[in-house]
Amino acid sequence: MDKITFLNPEFFWLFLLIPVVIAWLLWTKNEQIATLKISSIAGFKGAESYLTKLKPLLNVLRVLALCSLIVAMARPRTVDVSSRTKTTKGIDIVMAIDVSGSMLAKDLKPNRMEALKRVAADFVEERPNDRIGLVVYASEAYTKTPVTSDKAVILNAISTIKYDTVLQDGTGIGMGLATAVNRLKDSKAKSKVIILLTDGVNNAGFIEPETASDIAKQYGIKVYTVGIGTNGMAMFPYKIAPNGTFLFQMMKVEIDEQLMKSIARKTDGKYFRATSNSKLAEIYASINKLETTEIEELKFYDYDEKFRPFIWFAGFLLLLEVGLRNTVFKSFI
Repeated sequence: MDKITFLNPEFFWLFLLIPVVIAWLLWTKNEQIATLKISSIAGFKGAESYLTKLKPLLNVLRVLALCSLIVAMARPRTVDVSSRTKTTKGIDIVMAIDVSGSMLAKDLKPNRMEALKRVAADFVEERPNDRIGLVVYASEAYTKTPVTSDKAVILNAISTIKYDTVLQDGTGIGMGLATAVNRLKDSKAKSKVIILLTDGVNNAGFIEPETASDIAKQYGIKVYTVGIGTNGMAMFPYKIAPNGTFLFQMMKVEIDEQLMKSIARKTDGKYFRATSNSKLAEIYASINKLETTEIEELKFYDYDEKFRPFIWFAGFLLLLEVGLRNTVFKSFI
């Protein structure tokens, strides 16, 4: 049931006058009865009936009518509220993810790639109003999913990310960034963002990272760079065993942080370092807060006025009171 509200609740202060009205009616009740002075009332004995005792009810009708009018003036009504939201400033985001063999390192659990996939999926689900694309790279790069608003497609693409034997192993940061820029350069979105993640040093590809970042800046694309990997040593895959599994050994973690900071600074982005699963989650949460989408909420109010029944009820009571006073209760007794 819809909640009843009052447009002019200040009229309820008039209820403070009701006791005054009742006192006035009681004070003047004798003046409301016609009188006739005669020497004896012997001839009228028994003429007083139950109607005479009910005559004070006329004042009750008058007071109830007044109360009903006060409620009507307070404008009771119910409201049905509906809302509709629309994106006023959307964001196009491309995640450029390193899928080189080093992403199988086990300093994050169970490894860097799987840890990233979980966090990236959460990030996508928290951006329902934005378009997102996915680029993967090693020594080369390709678009795994173009920029789209279909979150199911993106989530499915993220779940299938793996060490890609199709791509030559290596870390082509410039290749990954340039491919991501290519996906966003013609975007009409108010804001264009690339989240570039790597765990190594640029050592492959024919496009230099500095060149790719210059292009990103030219198109007004902001780049958030993320270096993934603990400080110190980590278990890295160093070769594939005859049975097809990877063999691991402790190796030093190397990330070109100066390059990543330079790319972020040049494009008005920010550099982050993810040294653990929790830190990686915090980084994506930070980016989520930094890049907010403006949402306009339109609310529609449908008011149903309820004062009319109170006016009708007050009018009925007044008509009833006047009618009874001039018919049934019309008497000099």
